[in-house]
Formats: sequence, C-alpha cells, structure tokens
Amino acid sequence: KEEHLSPILGTQSLLESGAKAQLNQFDDDDWRKAQEPALLKLIASELGIETKQIANFELGLFDIQPASLGGIQSEFLNSARLDNLATCFVALESIVDYSKSEDLADDDMISLIALFDHEEIGSQSTHGAGSPVMAEAVKRITSAFCDVVNVEAHSSAVRRSFVMSVDQAHAVHPNYASKHEKSHGPKMNAGVVLKTNQNQRYATNGVTGFIAREIGRKANTPMQEFVVRSDCPCGTTIGPIISSNTGIRTVDLGMPQLSMHSCREVMGIADLSHGLSIFGSFFKNFNEIDESLEG
Repeated sequence: KEEHLSPILGTQSLLESGAKAQLNQFDDDDWRKAQEPALLKLIASELGIETKQIANFELGLFDIQPASLGGIQSEFLNSARLDNLATCFVALESIVDYSKSEDLADDDMISLIALFDHEEIGSQSTHGAGSPVMAEAVKRITSAFCDVVNVEAHSSAVRRSFVMSVDQAHAVHPNYASKHEKSHGPKMNAGVVLKTNQNQRYATNGVTGFIAREIGRKANTPMQEFVVRSDCPCGTTIGPIISSNTGIRTVDLGMPQLSMHSCREVMGIADLSHGLSIFGSFFKNFNEIDESLEG
C-alpha cells in the first residue's frame, strides 16, 4: 500500500513549478509549508477561501461514479461503498417510514439506528462502535424517563433491548465457491444473511438468531444462513463489540454482495427490498416476539 497505492495528483513538472511559486510567498506556518501547494490551492478554491486560512484537513479518495444497474435483467446494483452504505440507506429509510406509520402510536419501545465510523479499521475511536457512545445513549435514554438515577431501571432497559448489527455479507463467488461451506453459501437476491460464528466473531446466538428469523418470518422475507468454513479465517463486525460493551442482546445480519472492499461493488437489487423489510419488521414486531419468549 505504501508504494503501490500512491494517489496521482498531477504532472510532476507542473506541480514543481507551482510549488516554487507558492513557496516564494511568505507563510509562517510550518504545517502548510509541508503540504503540496497545488493541493492546498485546490482545496482553498473549492471552499472559496485563501490557502493561509487552512489550518488542517482530513481527505479521502473515493470513486465518484454514480451507481448503475447491471445483469441481463438489471438485477444487480453496481456501486462504490455498498459495504456498508447500503445498510445505512435501508436502515434510515426504514426508521423514517416507521416514524410515519400508524404502528408508532401503539409502540412503547424506543427505536433508533446508530451509524458508526471506523468499522473497517477496528472501531476503536472516540466515535466508533468501540467507544462508550452506545452504552451512554442507553443510559441517557433511561434517565430521561426517571426523575432520579435508577440503576434497576437501566438494567431492565438493557435486558429488554436488542441490537441488529447489520453489515454486508460475502455472497458465493462463482469462481471461488469453495471458500464457502456447501450448505452456507449466501446468494445475491435470495434474502438477508444470518451470520453465526462459534468463536464469537459474530454476536449471533441461539436466542438472537431465533428472534431474527421470527422478524423475517413476520415480514415474509427470505433469510439465508452463513457459517464460515472452519479452515478459513472469519471477519468480524461491530456486533460482538457492542454486545460485550453494553450487555445488550445482539444478532449479526447482512445483505449479500460480491467484490467487497473493491472500488466497485455489486449486490442484488432484491436484497435492498429484503433489508428494508427486515428493518421495518424489527421496528414493528420485535416487542411482540420478545414478549412471547419464555425463560
């Protein structure tokens, strides 16, 4: 990555000539002197400011091509960053739809979505899933319903809570089908994937997996099962992180896709509808399902 993925900003001779002119101008800021002048000038131009007004920046390179449909029946969605913006999209759409539905009037539960940064690099940041954000949110919500600090009320809220950790899943690739177990090969356009791993790389257990299947059943939405091969390493999600930090029951799900982490990824368009249905059913039916459990 250090040598083979260097960003190309422009032609070296032009950059060097621009740099000399820029460096001839007085600037007493050591940080700005260490930056590429042409890049500073471009950023300043886009923001409508002078380069000397730039104190710092955080920049990322990403594909700006719009999403497009593919496949002989236009059954695939080709786009950048489907992992995990596809999930963020259906989660946001679902909770907006639920907030406008008649079901909300009879709902005494608190429904929310949480979209975290830094999942791909471990979530260990001030605002990643490994931060206190989720646990503190539950405490503050509980406190809003209590006149005084009530430890028992908070413990009860944690016990009744449930997290769906939804991150894109690896669909079976036709060229590398052997990477999946024969009976656990998620297919695109075939439903949301329920992820299980006995080494706790996913947070799904017997109870949370059952609840997720019931959520799917009530929505009449197909679901698929995924267990990684025992001789292959297994990735992880924010599910185990949130579950261990908060004690809240958690299940790991995901919409299947190919080319994960590539510049251009692909998923089935039907699975966007499946994901939307799962979230909608979760907001609508979780309380009923949870109260039906014994023990």
